[in-house]
Amino acid sequence: MPTIPNKPQTEDSTTFSPDAYFEAWSKDEYTPPYDNDFRKFIIKTFGLPFRDDYGYMAQSAEVTLLQAQTYVEWGAQGNLHAWYRDDEGVVVTLASNAKKGSVRADIAKHLLAHYRPALPSSKLAVSKTAKQHTNPYFDLWAWSCQNLEWAGPEQGTAKIKISHAMLPVLYHHFGCICPSYEALETIRLVAKGRRVLDLGSGNGYWTYMLRRMEPVGKKEKKVEVVAVDNGMSEWRTVWVGDTVEMGGEEWLGKHGGGREAVLLLVYPMVGGEFTSKMIGAYRECKGTTIVCAGTQNASGFTGFAKETIAEWMVREMPGWKRVLQIPLPSFAGKDEALFVFEKTENGGKEESVTA
Repeated sequence: MPTIPNKPQTEDSTTFSPDAYFEAWSKDEYTPPYDNDFRKFIIKTFGLPFRDDYGYMAQSAEVTLLQAQTYVEWGAQGNLHAWYRDDEGVVVTLASNAKKGSVRADIAKHLLAHYRPALPSSKLAVSKTAKQHTNPYFDLWAWSCQNLEWAGPEQGTAKIKISHAMLPVLYHHFGCICPSYEALETIRLVAKGRRVLDLGSGNGYWTYMLRRMEPVGKKEKKVEVVAVDNGMSEWRTVWVGDTVEMGGEEWLGKHGGGREAVLLLVYPMVGGEFTSKMIGAYRECKGTTIVCAGTQNASGFTGFAKETIAEWMVREMPGWKRVLQIPLPSFAGKDEALFVFEKTENGGKEESVTA
């Protein structure tokens, strides 16, 4: 996770119950703010004081709930929804269809160009059978797409350096990237009974969601996830209570847990060579499977400043192959995907990671 600056809490976050929150959501006691009162929604669902003035920080930006709500009410004024531009920099609005040359057509082209589903032989295909799945963050993401007039990333998204004021709030309560059912089930299938090491786990939303995934067969067990985070960031909502406060590199060195475990990097920070250090330590532990949830363009939001994790793996990790790359729910101005890499048995002589 990217660093969310430390700052004092304004209330006792230990009273929050993730299980109770999910139960209320599954019963429709909580729903996304379809009336567009984002501030009221956050205050109600997380039990915050009515005059809450907490400063939600993300990198160098800070916003209160009242400020975030003001931006929501402004709508597209002042280019607040200017996610798409033509070659001359003119703002382009969404059309109602995906005709050739439209923004929607560009989005479809971009996503298909980066889409690499698992091969049938990998047995990682997610069943298309309808399942009951509760994921508040996904529902909020869907609402935000409508509210912010966002239909998904396209080639020009890599140049976008702005975001919306609601995003720091969502970061603090849910995390920096939203998991989908497909992503969570893919990780469960990839693990194949192995532990998942969520290094840099942040507030633990992905760990919590993975632990909720139900086994398919009677002989299968629930996913065992170890959440490890160095505690540099402050989160207003914490989803798991057993996070190991330790650097991921240190944890791997002390536990030698890489050989029989899957490495999970969720929105890995760019600074401090975090991503390369985690992968290097995992490789030293003889780990064989890396999963990363992060950007799939060279925007520099996650992993590496000037390249994607797929491009870095090509150069730095010979003998590894990219098993799949599937899109994740990307917030306005973001372009995110789930990557799975595995060490090949042939040492990379016949197969290797391709960008």
